[in-house]
Order: sequence, then structure tokens, then C-alpha cells
Amino acid sequence: MVVSDAPNGGGSSSPPLVVEQTNTLGITKPISLAGPTDADLHRNAELEKFLLDSGLYESNEEAATRREVLQRLDQTVKSWVKQLTRQRGYTDQMVEDANAVIFTFGSYRLGVHGPGADIDTLCVGPSYVNREEDFFIILHNILAEMEEVTELQPVPDAHVPVMKFKFQGISIDLLYASISLLVVPEDLDISHGSVLYDVDEPTVRSLNGCRVADQILKLVPNVEHFRTTLRCLKFWAKRRGVYSNVTGFLGGVNWALLVARICQLYPNAIPSMLVSRFFRVYTQWRWPNPVMLCTIEENELGFPVWDPRRNPRDRYHIMPIITPAYPCMNSSYNVSASTLRVMKEQFRYGNKICDEIELSKAQWSALFQPYFFFEAYKNYLQVDILAADTDDLLAWKGWVESRLRQLTLKIERDTNGMLQCHPYPHEYADTSRHCAHSAFFMGLQRKEGEKGQEGQQFDIRGTVDEFRQEINMYMYWKPGMEIFVSHVRRKQLPLFVFPDGYKRNRMSRHISHSAEKMGEDAAKSNLGSSERSVKRKNDHEMLDEKLGKPEKRASISPQRLVCVSPESCSSQMSIDGTKGVRLAKNAGTKCEIKSSNGLLENGISTEGAYVHLSETGGVHPKNDSQNSRCSEVQNENGVDRNKAGEMDLDCLESAETASSKSLSNCKESAVDMDQRLDNTHNFQRTEYSDYVPTASSQALNCERDVRLGSVV
Repeated sequence: MVVSDAPNGGGSSSPPLVVEQTNTLGITKPISLAGPTDADLHRNAELEKFLLDSGLYESNEEAATRREVLQRLDQTVKSWVKQLTRQRGYTDQMVEDANAVIFTFGSYRLGVHGPGADIDTLCVGPSYVNREEDFFIILHNILAEMEEVTELQPVPDAHVPVMKFKFQGISIDLLYASISLLVVPEDLDISHGSVLYDVDEPTVRSLNGCRVADQILKLVPNVEHFRTTLRCLKFWAKRRGVYSNVTGFLGGVNWALLVARICQLYPNAIPSMLVSRFFRVYTQWRWPNPVMLCTIEENELGFPVWDPRRNPRDRYHIMPIITPAYPCMNSSYNVSASTLRVMKEQFRYGNKICDEIELSKAQWSALFQPYFFFEAYKNYLQVDILAADTDDLLAWKGWVESRLRQLTLKIERDTNGMLQCHPYPHEYADTSRHCAHSAFFMGLQRKEGEKGQEGQQFDIRGTVDEFRQEINMYMYWKPGMEIFVSHVRRKQLPLFVFPDGYKRNRMSRHISHSAEKMGEDAAKSNLGSSERSVKRKNDHEMLDEKLGKPEKRASISPQRLVCVSPESCSSQMSIDGTKGVRLAKNAGTKCEIKSSNGLLENGISTEGAYVHLSETGGVHPKNDSQNSRCSEVQNENGVDRNKAGEMDLDCLESAETASSKSLSNCKESAVDMDQRLDNTHNFQRTEYSDYVPTASSQALNCERDVRLGSVV
């Protein structure tokens, strides 16, 4: 069995690497070779204490349990392979030599896992043991009979086929790779390219997790500094709601690659410095310039690698983060224009707080303030997922969750990007229900800086119908598996989404630093802006007074959402800053989004949902963003929208870049790769990216359109 060198993030015995002027880590020279000052050391001690106090490190007892679970799992797969070898008539010597090896990857291999985290594992077996029957049927049955194994869930049709389960209470994600060897040696070097000979692409993807983790640890100058920084950034991403690969944000390997690149650019920095530089760099990163730890390797094996020059599909990746092991792939292909927008806002928030920490105006706790998602928008989509029991819900929810990203893309596509979606990766459950229940939410708002025509509407019935058709393709559907898609206003949000079971007083947010800062900015604004703000405030007060009483409800239940006819249930989603959401003919009732004929099909409702964009309200242009309620909400969450536009990447760390006189190279991120791309293609500038090919009329306009065909 092969596991992490320091599975619980323990200290490294090797001395810290001090990078000299002549050294180059990654594909560019470091931005700065400066080491920590006394102030940096003090801030670093405070950061490490904060992470420890936040409970991000597991106990020695849990670490010992994990090692025991891995040993039991290793014994199980070895026994499984020997059993198969005997059944297939191999010699006694072959049965004795038959072997399988367990590797770890992900957060456990990198040494940044916390209490309760799962363990990503890979089983490497011989060529005659296959995935379809031997792994997903025979081994599955063996595990199902073990008392220690619970919540066993095979996912054979995933992009990377996986078996999920709990072993003695420890969550395990188990992959399988059959390599072209009759006997798998116990000391197999999985980083060697020979393991990829004569294997299929699902096997390559399964092997890639381990190979990438090993490469990351080899390519960072100081493993311990990398681990502390990554642990910090993962915690931040979860608190700010941007940690989820399946939803379209970034997962563990994505954050690891981003942090590793910062470690290369600042090789002598300590974690407190690396966290600050992380936000400083990525706030100004010109996507879709790729983040790469090393040059992209070609190989005679012929597996496709990320290359927008030759692969048209790669040209539409808007936030490419490239894996360092062959075959190099874009690990963030799930990112969409909507999720990139949210992440860029959160990067600006992090950069602002880190600037204040360096000026001793804030503490580290300010960086990890939770994102108040249910106060950030006026309109939401609520996706309720129901099943007969918890086992059915586990499988059904996993399928629906994997498709929610497509619903976001379809809505933005069908509204030409005018209606932006913010999918929230957290799952909620109404425990008062008699059936198994899970719910996800998406925030909705008009695209910032765009004015809508008076009375303009977007009918998304067809969009939801298309989403329904994809959901209905689930091969393992059972009676009781239902899904409801509903539009809710902020006032109509169910109480189960709030941590304490009740809505927090929104006025409390005005005591926050960001709100105080916004108040100072408002005081300095001109008289016209102030008058407009007062007018809008009065409009909101009148709206709340008018609509508050008829819309109060104890709870929201999909069973009560059923509408008799489309005519009586026409729902309008208004992004009007003064009129709120109008529910035609039944303002106090939350309606399902039902199909055009008004009938429920398989529990999915798609009744006429319209998006109403009014000329008089909504999100105003950027030069008047402080006057719009949507902009106020974003600023209340700590996002300074003007700061990023005022900063130029050339100024980044100008006092520290002795080895790099300017950051014009870093502007292009992976400079060597980008120069080759620039010479090959013509590119145009868009809101979300700098590189979009214009050679074809089918080029993706990231500002206004999300083309489903361009998303992998």
C-alpha cells in the first residue's frame, strides 16, 4: 500500500528550500525572491493559530483510524484479486503472486485533509481484472457484505468511475485502474509513464489523480508552506461558497494547483505572505490565460492534452488550470461564465481583506467571514429533490446535482446572458418532511451594466423542460424520486436554509466593516446619487409594506406548489429594483415552474416562468453601481467592484520583482504557452477573458452567451 509521506500534514524533515536568483520554478521566473519580515512572521503565527483554533487539523486518534482503514482496504483488494485469479484457472504461483495496490491522492495525499474528510483512493490491479464486472460487481458485493462498510454507492457512469462508501465511518472514494501487467509490484512507481501503456481513457483519468498529486509535491519549493497555504485557502473557499467542482466552481485539485503556482512565483514566502499574494495575483489574472506548473508534455502514447491550437473545444475553457502530469488536462472545465464571475468577486473580497490585514486594520478572522448568500439576491431558484428513502435520495440527489450546472448554463444561454445565475454549492434539507428531501438554490439577477427594455420578459419554460429531459435520462429512477423547480423571492425563502431556523436580522450587516466603508463612500458621493439612493430606499420600504403581509408563510412545500392551470400560476421573476417579484393573479402563492401544458411530468414542474426586466430598475451601469440595490448587496458581502479595474498587473509587487522587472510576463500567465498561442491565433478581449479565438464565427462571447456545446 502506498500512502502520503505525511498523511496528516506533519512536518517535513527536509530543510526549507531557499531559491536563488538563477533558479526558475515553473514556466516563468519568480515574481519575488523576498523572504519574510518580522511583521510577516508575526502575521504567520497568528494565521497558524487561527487555523488550529478553527479545528482544521484532525486528532491523532482519527489519523490512526484512517491508517487502519487503508490497511483493511488494502487487504480486501489483495484478497479480491487472488480470488479472481484462482477462479480463472491461473496456476498456484500466479495466485500467490497476484496483487493489487492502494494509492491515495487528493487532500489526504497532499497532507491537507481535515477532520471528517474523505480519502481519495485508487486501486491498481492486473490486466485481467476489469472495471465493469470485477470491480463494480464482484468487489462491490464483497464490500456490501462487510459490516464495517456502509452507504455503498457505485457510480460507474461518472467521468471518472468511482465507488463511494464509508469504512468504519471514514468516507472513501475508490477508483480502479487495470494496467497492462499480469503481476502488479508492491513498489509500483505510478508516476512513471509506463503505467499508461495500453490502457483506455477512463483508466488514464483514474490514474491521473495520483500522478498529479505526486507532481504537485515535486514542483513546489516548500511542501510545508504549500500545505498550510492550501489548507487556509480551501477553508476560505468553503466559507465563501466557491468550493465545488460539480457546481461549476473549483474543487480540491483546482485550489491545489492555484496555490502551487503562487508558491512557485514567491518561493521564499511563508504562508501568511502566500495567502496575500494569492489574492493579489488572481484578482488581476487575465483569464483565460492558463495556470500551469510546468510545460505541457507531449508523448508518443498519443493521449489528447490540453491545447487550444489543435483542440477547438479547449478554446472555450474560460478558466483553464492545467494538470502537471501527462496527459495534461484542464482540471477546471466545469467553470462557466457565471461561476467565474462569482469567483472573481470573491478574489477581490479576499484581496481587500488581506490588504487591511497587512495594514493592521483587520484580523485573519475577517477573511473567513461566511458569505451571506441568502441576502445577496432578491430572486432565487429553489430545486427540491425528493425520494422515498435516504438510500434512494443519495443516488437521485447525486444525479441531479451533477446536472444542476447545466441548468445554470441553459438559463444564461436562453436569456443571452441577461439573467445571471449564482449556483450555491451547499445542500439543505427540510427535516420536517415525511420523505427524504434535499434542496439546492441559485441566486438570480440581471447582468450588471445592462439596461433592459421596459416590459422585457424571458420565458424559461423551454429551458426547464430541456433540463427535465436530461434529468429523466437517469437509468436507475425509482418511484418516489421527484424534483421541483420553483422561483422564490428573498422573503419567501424557507426557514430551513438558515442555520438557527430563523432569518437573521439584515440590519446587523450594517455594523460590518464593509457596510461602514460603503457608508463612507456614499457620504462622499454627489447630491444626485444621494437623492437617487434615498428614493430607492423609500421604494423598497413601500414595497415591503405592500407585499409583506400576503406573502408570509410558515413553510414551503412542493406538494402545495401544484397549480391547477398555467393561467392561474403564471410566475414572473422581476429583476426590477423597485417592483420586486410579481406573482400574477396569486401574489401570495409560490408556483411551480410547470410545462407549457400545465401538467406535472415525473414530478418536475415547468410552468411559465418569465423574467421581467424593467428599464426603471435592476442593476445599473457600473458608473452608477452604488445606487443599485444589487450592487449594494455585493458590496455588503465585501466586494469592491472598482478596485480590480483600477489596478494594473504591471504594478503587482513592483518593489519585490528584482528578477522580473515588470509583471507583463505574468499578465499572460503561462507566458511561453501564451506567446505560441498568440502567434497562432488572433484573439479578442471580452469581459471574462483575454484570449478568445476570432478565426471562426462560432467564437464564444463570454459577456453575453454561454454555448452549451462548448462546455465539456
